Amino acid sequence: MALTPTVQKTIGTSPVSYLIAPDLEHHIFLSAWSAAFPSAHIIAPEGLAEKRATQSKTDKSVTNVPISTIFTAKNKSEIKVGGEFDEEFEYEYVDAHPNKELVFFHKPSKTLIEADLMFNLPAREQYSKTGVDPTTGWATKIFGALQNTNGEALWQKRLLWYAMSSGDRPGFNKSIQRINSWGFENVVPCHGDSFVGDGKSVFEKVFGWHLAGKK
Repeated sequence: MALTPTVQKTIGTSPVSYLIAPDLEHHIFLSAWSAAFPSAHIIAPEGLAEKRATQSKTDKSVTNVPISTIFTAKNKSEIKVGGEFDEEFEYEYVDAHPNKELVFFHKPSKTLIEADLMFNLPAREQYSKTGVDPTTGWATKIFGALQNTNGEALWQKRLLWYAMSSGDRPGFNKSIQRINSWGFENVVPCHGDSFVGDGKSVFEKVFGWHLAGKK
């Protein structure tokens, strides 16, 4: 999310203690947020620091930021962010996902927060104030057909099974099964509308093959 004047107004004087790059793709505004809140604890997956270092050579908006907690495939079972964060959140590093996903469960609100793990297109909620139809454009139509949760969500299930989890399906399954053990009711995805109240049932539908361990 860009640190726009509207976002800054919404934050107001509230302290920003943590900044999260939820995967290797969602970090483009991290420099601006880190500059605005230099004392914030930054959380990110392995490989992000190296990727940003390479990008900074051609993109001056990408700067070095102090990452406090780095999740890796080796430390994921034991790493802790610490303090108040751990009191409010559960988290899983889905290192088997190509984008290296960090998924969070906010316990007080029973909300799952994820980036590219599950899509719910079209993104009507996110485009609601833009005046732009979220269903227009050939690329949008293609992704919307593949990355939605309508009906049996068969195309998204196929994409997750045959593409996203193909590199390490047992590891992917284990992460999905752990996430599903959390008592979430709502899901906030990066791509598409949020689920309020029915998030768990939709998650179990989309990831049914992974929860069963077989197609």
